[in-house]
Amino acid sequence: MTLLGPAEIRELAASLGIRPTKQLGQNFVHDPNTVRRIVRAAELTDDDVALEVGPGLGSLTLGLLEAAKIVCAVEIDPVLARALPGTVTRFAPEHADRLHVIEGDALKAQVDQAPTALVANLPYNVAVPVVLHLLATLPSLRKGLVMVQKEVADRLVAGPGGRVYGVPSVKLAWYATSKLAGKVPPSVFWPVPNVDSGLVAFTRREPPAGSDRKETFAVVDAAFAQRRKTLRAALAGWAGGPDVAERILRAAQVDPGARGEQLTVQDFTRIASQRQEHASPR
Repeated sequence: MTLLGPAEIRELAASLGIRPTKQLGQNFVHDPNTVRRIVRAAELTDDDVALEVGPGLGSLTLGLLEAAKIVCAVEIDPVLARALPGTVTRFAPEHADRLHVIEGDALKAQVDQAPTALVANLPYNVAVPVVLHLLATLPSLRKGLVMVQKEVADRLVAGPGGRVYGVPSVKLAWYATSKLAGKVPPSVFWPVPNVDSGLVAFTRREPPAGSDRKETFAVVDAAFAQRRKTLRAALAGWAGGPDVAERILRAAQVDPGARGEQLTVQDFTRIASQRQEHASPR
């Protein structure tokens, strides 16, 4: 199999009249060793259906086709989406029948396969919404490895008490266990971004016992909306008043004077489960 290097990337882009845009977060990987590293870290088997969001010119796609049973590629740019099958036929003809291309926005597109693994170089500006949306809407997803801005990677895997722990950390933890799987330098991209990238690996798990995702996420959003406020104050709007919030928090065995960044996903789940019992009558 031939992977794409700098010459191939620029040739393909020129032939398609592609100029990478910041609006779509287009930074194309042109280093074959980075592609091999991502595919290896994703731990795909020949039974996996890999979902790739934003395949671009096909750098990572070619590597995934060699490792997975099927690669389902979702691309929002119509020019890139329509060119991808031709690129695969040119560089990996033996695997061309494994590719399924969906032209559209990953936050709206209907995926016709049942993907088991998300492996993608995600545009920085939509990385968190895409990961959370796909975990919510595709129960077949069992694992993933995504390349995102290093700062975003740190937020996604952060634990309670840290400065970068927040809404993305808690919501990803509701779906999955996660960890950092390495750093990626700007030099492997074209055009070269002005930030480092990070790899995040995750494995789906059962959500916390007795949890309701919608209710739990509402608590999380309220708790972090004003980080400096205590939970008693931050959850007042959600609960129907600070006194009600305090009753709910104490029933959930959470200190009303604590702040959101101190709580685990299990803590948020317990708070959510207490709302109906302790809310004020309307």
